[in-house]
Amino acid sequence: MTRIDDTFARLKAEGKKAFVAYVMAGDPDYETSLEVIKGLPGAGVDIIELGLPFTDPMADGPTIQLAGQRALEAGQTLEKTLQMARELRKTDDKIPIVMMGYYNPIYSRGVARFLTDAREAGIDGLIVVDLPPEEDKELCIPAQEAGLNFIRLATPTTDDARLPKVLQNTSGFVYYVSITGITGAAEAQAGDVGPEVARIKAQTDLPVIVGFGIKTPEASEAIAGVADGAVVGSAIVGEIAAGKPVAEVLAFVRSLADGAHRA
Repeated sequence: MTRIDDTFARLKAEGKKAFVAYVMAGDPDYETSLEVIKGLPGAGVDIIELGLPFTDPMADGPTIQLAGQRALEAGQTLEKTLQMARELRKTDDKIPIVMMGYYNPIYSRGVARFLTDAREAGIDGLIVVDLPPEEDKELCIPAQEAGLNFIRLATPTTDDARLPKVLQNTSGFVYYVSITGITGAAEAQAGDVGPEVARIKAQTDLPVIVGFGIKTPEASEAIAGVADGAVVGSAIVGEIAAGKPVAEVLAFVRSLADGAHRA
């Protein structure tokens, strides 16, 4: 059982849906980003997605692309991202941390070294968006053997023929991308998402969490109502980009979390 498994078991026992918050590590700088991250558990967040900045993102829209650029320009690295997780673990040993990003920085560090360091830093799971199931031997299977969940994305274009392959070595939860396109673009619609979540849940016992296109507490509640929880990234990153004080960013996160928890 990982922290992710424990969290979903607890939420199920409480009759609550999960709220997952994404933030880009190191945006706009290390100190501010760490302050935000440390405040997320107190703002009602159930799982933290910690973005690993990368120069050539594929799935990220302009908001998160710019956050990655700001972080890199401020000197953020994979090592500093791991250090953020270590710092959070000094004050919170329960909230799951999922590192989300791309394979290149992990490959450059070396898979075995990265997995050892990630476990030591308190990382619980990985979302690596540019590694398809056909590449599971690269990172997915070694990560599972190291005790980390490997979380896969399913999308509106993941048909019934492809879905079993996507689910094959997935653990922790399934991340359903609510829209066709990049992060922060269109708005997720519960009426469209509900049948897709049901289709996925017919083939797996894992929780299905929905992200992309969720921008308000009302949307968070609506989407969590048809899934096991909601993920918000671009809307939170946008508050940080606007230069809002950390307290205001966390108050916004709290409103989103409250929405999901009302579902």
